[in-house]
Amino acid sequence: MPHRLKDLRKCLADSGLDAILVSQAENRRYLSGFTGSAGLLLISQDTAILCTDFRYVKQAESEAPDFELFRIQGGLPEWFPALLADRDIHRLGFEEKEVSYFTYRELTAAVSEMDSALIIVPINGLVESLRAVKDGEELKCLEKAAVLSDAALEEVLPRVKPGTSERELAWNLESFMRQNGSEPLPFDIIVASGPNSALPHAKPTDKPISQNEPIVIDLGARVGGYSSDISRTICLGEGDNTFPRIYDIVLGAQLTAIATLQAGMNGEQVDRLARTVISQAGYGENFGHGLGHGVGLAAHEEPRLGPNSSDVLTDGMVFTIEPGIYIDGWGGIRIEDTVVLEEGKVRPLTKARKTWR
Repeated sequence: MPHRLKDLRKCLADSGLDAILVSQAENRRYLSGFTGSAGLLLISQDTAILCTDFRYVKQAESEAPDFELFRIQGGLPEWFPALLADRDIHRLGFEEKEVSYFTYRELTAAVSEMDSALIIVPINGLVESLRAVKDGEELKCLEKAAVLSDAALEEVLPRVKPGTSERELAWNLESFMRQNGSEPLPFDIIVASGPNSALPHAKPTDKPISQNEPIVIDLGARVGGYSSDISRTICLGEGDNTFPRIYDIVLGAQLTAIATLQAGMNGEQVDRLARTVISQAGYGENFGHGLGHGVGLAAHEEPRLGPNSSDVLTDGMVFTIEPGIYIDGWGGIRIEDTVVLEEGKVRPLTKARKTWR
């Protein structure tokens, strides 16, 4: 991953850091290719080291051949001084959101016992900001994941009948994606019908799906470590008087955001494009979450699209656009697509039909 290390090293120089300890799993994979569940990276201007224990040595050698391997034995105070010995590192960054208080205490104790002027510096979002812009290989994986989640919806939803349970529908969707090449799913599938669909993060239950009620389905596939994320809301039958009206408002909000979003806008401005449509229809209080989030190695990452987001959208970013309206006692409607920003405009990656019948 030479270009990623080059970009990170520039960020280190700009931040006044000599090196960084990377322990967050997706960041670790992004920079090195290592997919093991334990380990950290030490990266400086002239060093790229992967630290892990006996369980992952062979895996690390295979997945991260360009990294020097440092084998961990014992607790952090036992091996950390040897890792930094004879290295010209004075300001060392660590990922403050990832490091537990226990690990931080171990880290500071180890540093205090070292005969050096080393200072550890908490950092936040340094690698994540690099991950927000996808390269060509990442985009290929994201497109494959999107095709797979589209196919699951197109294959499974036409077979849904009254009496099918939420849990059964969720399993049918997951089974299709796994059998057709998805890695472990990036998040648990949401299938929520009737009043349950008023819960944005509802869990599938044994409730039978009935006619004329909203059914929110939210799923994603994973290919090459990269995720898709898509939501559709359907109805068996004609729905009640409320359903078509709410559906049209949500769809209008999503299509407005997709059509008018431009590079250079920040997350708050993009969120407002859809939120204004919903608010003017009288349902502003029923849209309680942000418009979207970045998608990549993690199901939720930078950029954030929401009322308080200053994240600036640039070409190469992949994110969701997912307005929704949720009404207690009745249900909810959400329509979501994963999109990529190219040449200043949005290109949808997920393309499953948006007809609710």
